[in-house]
This record gives sequence, C-alpha cells and structure tokens, in this order.
Amino acid sequence: MNRYGGRCPVCGEAMIVTRLHCRACDSALEGAFTLGRFALLNSEQIDFLEVFVRCQGKLNWVGDELGLSYPTVRGRLNDLIRALGFEILDEPPAETRQRSAQQRQAVLEELAAGKINADEAITLLHNER
Repeated sequence: MNRYGGRCPVCGEAMIVTRLHCRACDSALEGAFTLGRFALLNSEQIDFLEVFVRCQGKLNWVGDELGLSYPTVRGRLNDLIRALGFEILDEPPAETRQRSAQQRQAVLEELAAGKINADEAITLLHNER
C-alpha cells in the first residue's frame, strides 16, 4: 500500500479523509475525518520518528543507528517537534535547576523552623517558577 503524506499534492494544504473502507468486510464509512498530526510529517520525519521510538528516545542511540552526530540528531528532533505543531522548550541549565532546588529547600527549612507561615511559603515557592 502506498504511503500518503497528508498534504494536497496541488497546493500543499492539509487534506481530510472523506471515506474509510474495510478490506476485510467491504464496509465503508463516509464523512469528514482529520488525519491527525502524524499524517502531516514527510517521509524523512516519519523514518526518524520510528528510529526515535525504537531507540526509546535516547538520542545517542538514534545517532549511532543513523550514523549522525548528537547535534544533528537533536536538530532533526527539533524539526520533528515543530512539524507536529509544538514549541521547542528550552530546559534550564543544570546550575539553574540546582539553584532552584536549593531555594525551595531553604523555604521549606524556614517553614519548618517557624520563621515563615504556610501562606508565605506557598507564595515564595510559586514566585520561583
């Protein structure tokens, strides 16, 4: 069976499915059905996604299997994320996460020592985000 990319070959816009057919019992269902996010991926992105899933999301394994460097694999993953309609989220560096954990611990220690009340602790913890 041919693979379909989900986009109109004439104008490039997303297409919808209007008829579904069961080869086993010859039943058919007609209407307007979306193809979903994955149908909008090109064949290279689908191939990358399959390798990514098979490698359990471990980018170094993906790189080994595809013979690509880590930055190239990371770039392809970012392209895939964008193609699916999501934003690329920047994760804070390890030092920032560590500093934040230490700040939360300090608030909890002040609460335990009675230096601040629960409402103040909640406010301080929410302000860290």
